[in-house]
Amino acid sequence: MLTREEFDILSRLAQDNDQCVMNTECAKKLIIVGYIDNDGKVTESGLAALEPYRVQRACFLAAGFGQRLNPVTINTPKPMVNVNGKRIIETLLDAVIAAGIQEIYIAVGYLEEQFELLKSKYPMITLLHNTSYRTTNNISSALLFGERIRNSYIIESDLFLSNPRLIRRYQYESNYLGIPMKHTDDYCIFAKDGYIDRVGIGGDNCYQIVGITYWTDTDGARLAKQIEKVFSLPEGKQLFFGSVATRYYLSDYKIGVRECAQEDVVEIDSFSELQKIDQRYMIPGNV
Repeated sequence: MLTREEFDILSRLAQDNDQCVMNTECAKKLIIVGYIDNDGKVTESGLAALEPYRVQRACFLAAGFGQRLNPVTINTPKPMVNVNGKRIIETLLDAVIAAGIQEIYIAVGYLEEQFELLKSKYPMITLLHNTSYRTTNNISSALLFGERIRNSYIIESDLFLSNPRLIRRYQYESNYLGIPMKHTDDYCIFAKDGYIDRVGIGGDNCYQIVGITYWTDTDGARLAKQIEKVFSLPEGKQLFFGSVATRYYLSDYKIGVRECAQEDVVEIDSFSELQKIDQRYMIPGNV
């Protein structure tokens, strides 16, 4: 098993060829044990050491209405909305595939037939049909994934991803993506020593939650069972899937916080926000 520092060095070299990490004592030790060669390349032994940390799957939540993006979503599901020449979900799918992830599941519901259009470009995707999306929150889509969330990203499909490097090929631990904020009124994470301490709505000196999480093999197997339990509760069907680990079972996990910048990823919450990002949606006379 690699230490966190060993993992960081090997994964950055393997995915980004980031030679800056070579100027460390840890890198020198990795050369001695044969994980890195003298030219700063990860060896076959190094790749073998990274293999247990390689992300195997990506699971997309894409069943909802996207009502706040009306009128665009009257005839188009939000993840399939075209923004600056590219569907929102394609910014995520392209990043996932660039990271070497080929096992991809998309939980669909509203106007689900439109997601079939993705298969010509992404033949590896599997669509999972959420028949209860009209009466439940996204926990019902997470329930469909089952144990597929082991070694997997769970990604909200309405995020316009500007920085594909956020989707890493290797992950050391379960984590949430978050934007450091002095203040936010949105869902946020309060961290202690780099790990989730609690989650709330609004706060100071916290991380605004971005809808991209990763779950290790062990944590994913545990979470799949807990999603079933929470879904069966009286209030369960109306919950976001993230509530399972962060509200009901947080003591069972050690969930890291992975920082990103606001410009890296955007959740387009309203038609006015869409207009600001893509001028094609401006209505003549309302500029």
